[in-house]
Amino acid sequence: MFPPDLTASAAALIDRCRRNGLMLATAESCTGGLIAGLITSVSGSSDVLDCGFVTYSNGAKTRMIGVPAALIARVGAVSEEVARAMAEGAIAHSAADVAVAVTGVAGPGGGSAAKPVGLVHCAAARRGHATVHRELRFGDIGRDMVRIETVRVAVAMAYEMAGP
Repeated sequence: MFPPDLTASAAALIDRCRRNGLMLATAESCTGGLIAGLITSVSGSSDVLDCGFVTYSNGAKTRMIGVPAALIARVGAVSEEVARAMAEGAIAHSAADVAVAVTGVAGPGGGSAAKPVGLVHCAAARRGHATVHRELRFGDIGRDMVRIETVRVAVAMAYEMAGP
């Protein structure tokens, strides 16, 4: 279902988490569960994946993982601040040690001059560590490609956060 390089990246993430005794969680908006889907496509993922939150709506971000509604109202769902709050909220609302979160504009609609199609914010958090963030600007490469490329970056960020 997923490209072989993505499946290999997920397997490496699972192995790293297993070696380090870490549990994972995902908090996904624009990818709609693809990150968790990729991870669970690898046999043995149940050893390290605690849960995945698909928080597509703003209300779900608030209800499920505690992203403050006032923060979303102030900066918008597609923002560094919300991505960081999503990753940290996924840890706070799960048994995970490491979480990755994504929020963005996959397109083809929904973009604006300030937040164009292809803009994605990814964040990775780990208990006791600083949360990291990456802003991605894929451009209008098509909805499916924005989502797959976001998964690629998110898995790499989780891998780094779960290191060494």
